[in-house]
Amino acid sequence: MIDKVVASAEEAVADIGDGASLAVGGFGLCGIPVALIDALHRQGTRDLTTISNNCGVDDWGLGILLSDGRIRRTISSYVGENKEFARQFLAGELEVVLTPQGTLAEKLRAGGAGIPAFFTAAGVGTLVAEGGLPQRYDAEGNVVLASSPKEVRAFNGADYVLEESLTPDFALVHAQKADRHGNLVFHATAMNFNPLCAMAGRITIAEVEELVEPGELDPEHVHLPGIFVQRIVHVPAGSPHSEKRIEKRTVS
Repeated sequence: MIDKVVASAEEAVADIGDGASLAVGGFGLCGIPVALIDALHRQGTRDLTTISNNCGVDDWGLGILLSDGRIRRTISSYVGENKEFARQFLAGELEVVLTPQGTLAEKLRAGGAGIPAFFTAAGVGTLVAEGGLPQRYDAEGNVVLASSPKEVRAFNGADYVLEESLTPDFALVHAQKADRHGNLVFHATAMNFNPLCAMAGRITIAEVEELVEPGELDPEHVHLPGIFVQRIVHVPAGSPHSEKRIEKRTVS
């Protein structure tokens, strides 16, 4: 078996070039591959297409790439927490493909499973299926790019819309634990989107909090087998990138 551990986040993302497409794991601010995103930011990579549940906040996660104009296009399901995101979209600086959350998850899962497309009920009877959903504006606020209509087909008397799967160039994910062969274990809410992104990426890079030797993980507790993972970076607790932020703090 191959030892997939690389020495640093910088080494792990070194071949992500301008114009690449990335699936980035995490849910809100939970389970974000912060070390890998920061390394990509320092590298200066531009013109990216990102696929993620959300695009981070103004100073965290994908938000740091967004704020420097590194993201050209994003495919997301929730974009309401980032003011710079809204500004860029409405100013015509960013292309946005809004996608129902469950559909986005299945686009990634199906891509990783080798399924090129699937039918779903989500979006039937809306602009998601009928087309016309704004994806890019110009500086004057006019829609210059809108979504195209999608095929709708009836099964057992109900309508379903055809959605194409996603297989991005790279996937960046965060896991709680891994062995050197790339078998991953995720923690709690970080299970949302991280395994799916890891499946979909042609090259998957995982930053992990705890690195163990092969054979130490209980096979029944492995959430994602190493066949989907090409590189591992150890980012232990206490390192500069180990901070776990709270998206919305509520106190009484």
